[in-house]
Formats: sequence, structure tokens, C-alpha cells
Amino acid sequence: MKAKINGNTLELITGDITQFSTDVMVNAANGTLMGGGGVDGAIHRAAGEELLEECKAVRNNQLHGDLLPTGEAIMTRGYNLPAKYVIHTVGPVWGEHSGEEAALLAKCYSHSLLLSFEKNMKRISFPSISTGVYGYPVEKASIVAIQTIGEFLKSNEFGKVTMVLFSREDYETYVAALEEYLSEWNK
Repeated sequence: MKAKINGNTLELITGDITQFSTDVMVNAANGTLMGGGGVDGAIHRAAGEELLEECKAVRNNQLHGDLLPTGEAIMTRGYNLPAKYVIHTVGPVWGEHSGEEAALLAKCYSHSLLLSFEKNMKRISFPSISTGVYGYPVEKASIVAIQTIGEFLKSNEFGKVTMVLFSREDYETYVAALEEYLSEWNK
């Protein structure tokens, strides 16, 4: 499904994000930046060892050995991925942020979009952040993602945002959220 928002395109597809050609691929990372399971592990495996080495350098030099905070984002090169860059963002673990999960998840999307925009990148692809092992319910996450992306696109000349969803069920959930967002926007 595709939607036009302020001359920008928001597209929803199913597939493997590591195979999707784009300027910037968003990684649903953990705070260590060292890879892991799900999307994070898949992106690290597909990108190759150089990505892990750059993440180690970022963690040592920019984060001074600390974890990347939930909701924040950093950019690395894409190496063997079909993307020039990877934005690593740490989504919230469902039920562990005193009711601030939605605000933190929105920050993941908005910080990633802003970082991409500042680097003049025109195409960005997102997975469904926090809906895997972090347990964020897909229906709730889809609403936050679509609203955050939609509001950003309303205010900026960006280009194309693609949500690359792993399953058909996730795709259908995001389609429903996008249809609801568009119907509210067009009122």
C-alpha cells in the first residue's frame, strides 16, 4: 500500500529489510549496538563484520562505553547491505518504561527521520520497531509508527518512507493504521 503525504510517499510492504535497497535502513537495535536477535541480528549478519567494528567504535568514542538510550538514534555506514547507511535506534521494551512506551517509540521514528533528513537522505526503510522480543503489541506500535511518520512527512519535503514488515499479519495491521490515519487527516 502507498500513500502520498505532502508530496512524500509512505509505502507498506512485506519482506526482508536486509534485502531492500534504500538510502537508509533503520535497525531496531539493542542498546549495546553489538547485534542480537531478530532484525538487529539479521542486519548485522547481512552488513558484515565492518558494521560491528564501527558500532564498537561509536560505543567507545561517542557513548563512552555506555548503552545507546531508548528512543535515541545513531548512524553508521551500511557496508554489505543494499543501503548507504544504517540508523540504529533502541525501541522500548513493552511494560518496562512506566507508561512512556508510546513516547519512546515515537522518538525512535522521529529521531531516525530527522537524522536521515539532516544527512539529505531521501529514502528510508523501517522495520516494526519493538514488536519482536521487546513485546510491544503490533497494533499499538503500528498506530505510533504511522502517526509519527505521517506527522513528519506533513511538515517536511522528505521523499520516501517504506515500512518493511516481516509478516502478512503485521502488514495488515499497519495497513489498518495507515487507513485510519489517512481518514482522520482527510476530515
